[in-house]
Amino acid sequence: MQTLLGFDFGTKSIGVAVGQQVTGTAAPLEALKAVDGIPDWNELEKIFNEWQPAGIVVGLPLNMDGTNQHTTFAAKKFANRMHARFKVPVETCDERLTTADAKSRLFELGGYKKLTKGKIDSVSACLILESWMENQY
Repeated sequence: MQTLLGFDFGTKSIGVAVGQQVTGTAAPLEALKAVDGIPDWNELEKIFNEWQPAGIVVGLPLNMDGTNQHTTFAAKKFANRMHARFKVPVETCDERLTTADAKSRLFELGGYKKLTKGKIDSVSACLILESWMENQY
């Protein structure tokens, strides 16, 4: 069974999810705080040691027309740093509309009280990871 980690990159918060390629499903983990897109690498190391993923998927924020935005380059840089640090394959995945989908899912589960920034980011990471896995077959 191949375990993967998914990330919804943000400059203040990075959503995190863990998924299994066999089932094609992902579950949210605690979102990481970031300062200008830089996470606490020690916290990331703990997540890697716990889950020992075979690969990583980082959401790529694009404009609705598919063009890059400022955050697209920062997300690519984050993906490159993850690859250099953890030596596992890193893929990127179009993340357009995942935040809206995540808010909708969380609202269905528990109304407005579920709509916290960290939960939204981590559910977005789940959607990114599930979308990537779905497109692999």
